[in-house]
Amino acid sequence: MAVLRVKFTKTKRDKLAQILWILNWISVVSGVILFSLGLFLKIELRKRSELMGKGDINSVPNMLISVGVVACIINFLGGKICYDCTDSNKFNRWKLFMLPYIVCTFCFTFCILVGAVMCYTMRNELEESLYLGLRDAIKFYKDTDIPGRCFLKKTIDILQIRFQCCGNNGFRDWFEIQWVSVRYLDMASKDVQDRLKSNVDGKFLVDGVPFSCCNPISPRPCIQYQLTNNTAHYNYDFMTEELNIWMRGCREALLDYYTDIMRSIGITVLLIWLFELSVLTGVRYLQTAMRNVLLLGDPQCDSDGWLLENSFVETAKNNINIIKNLGKANQISTVSGNDPNMDIKTANHGPENVPTKSIPTA
Repeated sequence: MAVLRVKFTKTKRDKLAQILWILNWISVVSGVILFSLGLFLKIELRKRSELMGKGDINSVPNMLISVGVVACIINFLGGKICYDCTDSNKFNRWKLFMLPYIVCTFCFTFCILVGAVMCYTMRNELEESLYLGLRDAIKFYKDTDIPGRCFLKKTIDILQIRFQCCGNNGFRDWFEIQWVSVRYLDMASKDVQDRLKSNVDGKFLVDGVPFSCCNPISPRPCIQYQLTNNTAHYNYDFMTEELNIWMRGCREALLDYYTDIMRSIGITVLLIWLFELSVLTGVRYLQTAMRNVLLLGDPQCDSDGWLLENSFVETAKNNINIIKNLGKANQISTVSGNDPNMDIKTANHGPENVPTKSIPTA
């Protein structure tokens, strides 16, 4: 029994074909939107690629770009098919192509759904990439005179000012690295020498942060150094007073920024998926209705359309049987497990050991 059977008159078939023709052209626009969203996300990720570790974070934008291009091609072709379906004679040229087209469109629609899901599952990969990238970028903050790293100080400072953040996980990350270049340290100073000798790695570590961590909204002048020393500042308590630097880490700030973008893109892609699914459903009804018209032989008669010719269970069983029967035609039957080549009979050419007759000579 057919699933979701609907009866179509000639007028309803023509109207359905016209509506689907319009919807396919709208779907071409949705393909452009998918392409644009993927391109936008790719550009946003590339803007801060130097702050991200090596990882496959471009899989989502690449997926959206690919699906967008395919959407434009498939829906453009679908519009042509639906336009020709208003005439049964023109439909003859597409009747063998319609079912493969619907299968390909179904796979493409499934890819859109996968792209939408990937927008929501990308967070973990992005978080790890940001953690590794920011960790290395902060480590090389001081290397302003080394080619390939000289831009990182400016990048980190702009990042912390724009996103109102400090460090990777927080401002304490700056306490664990030497972020002041040796060029700007007075090596003759006893304080500098003591700090260099105070740790195994010989680094100049201070409980301070770069200027870009300062919060301009704070009424107190920014305290960058000796943040944990209460006696170094008047009327200051490190444990109880709210510091006048940004408390949030840049990894969290960037992660929230990209998560908001991907959430918006994910919702848009889901809406496009629902729209494409509705168009695919309409095309399936049109294909089955037009096929039945050809079987009946009367272009003006009523015809039935459906999503599946049999029930879901029967369709699944038929597909399983098709898979099981694949290759059976090439199998060689065996008898009792013996080699089938052992029982090959040879032709009887007469008795053996028959002496040859001599041919008399003239």
